[in-house]
Amino acid sequence: MLDVHRLRLLRELALRGTIASVAQALDYTPSAVSQQLATLEREAGRPLLERTGRSVRLTEAGRVLVAHAEAILARLEQARADLDALAGEVTGELRIGAFGSAMRPVVAPALVRLSERHPRLRVRVTEVDPATAPEELRSGRLDVALLQRYDCLPARDDPSLDTEPLFDEAVHLAVHAGPGTLESCAQARWISGTLGTLCDDATVRTCENAGFTPRVRHRTDDFSAVLALVEAGQGVALVPDLAAAEVPGGVRLTPLPTRRHTALAYRRGAARDPLVAAARDALTSR
Repeated sequence: MLDVHRLRLLRELALRGTIASVAQALDYTPSAVSQQLATLEREAGRPLLERTGRSVRLTEAGRVLVAHAEAILARLEQARADLDALAGEVTGELRIGAFGSAMRPVVAPALVRLSERHPRLRVRVTEVDPATAPEELRSGRLDVALLQRYDCLPARDDPSLDTEPLFDEAVHLAVHAGPGTLESCAQARWISGTLGTLCDDATVRTCENAGFTPRVRHRTDDFSAVLALVEAGQGVALVPDLAAAEVPGGVRLTPLPTRRHTALAYRRGAARDPLVAAARDALTSR
């Protein structure tokens, strides 16, 4: 009999590529992950991994089993959702992950709607970068999350998640003075997000598409701080619509062709979960 917990580990390995990254994400030691995967190989009756030095890759049998693992985990999620739906009233704790610029215009109104519609529901909101939100969903630490996609970056599909589009935004070039074009900012100081975030990746790719690499001087994930730095003449930056509601007088915005797309994500099979359904209803009622 194949163990579901070990199937999850194999799925995570297929997504992350290394045992060390799986261990770090799930709070295991690498040796514990290796031992669980070795046990899964014995259960499957054939090799699932090819080991070369410190790296591993899935065998054909491993890839086949991962595909089945996705379907099995989705069906288990659906079974739990159907059982929870029998309760009728929506109760318990709903855990929502969202990026910072969506908190006030998107999440706060949704929380009001949730409290009005489901007074016994407890909601916990956590600020999460969209780059790490899929991991939080797969691990069960979040029930729903807001994900981002920029036109200038390749899409990152995750077979373990279901998504539905929420809204699109324009992305602006924010400058303090001078011409508001990307080409004119090739030698400027730039303000960007933390390394590894989608906002930083989008800044770098947008500039590279314009023919230069941005010289990043300051890094912050708080767009109000970004705009304050631009107003102070400390650099230029990319700012999406959600973060441009209150623009300081000394900042000029120029819309760019790049757009940012936001989607609601949850574990595959969980759409009928009462908590997820309540969140979907509240967040899509904008």
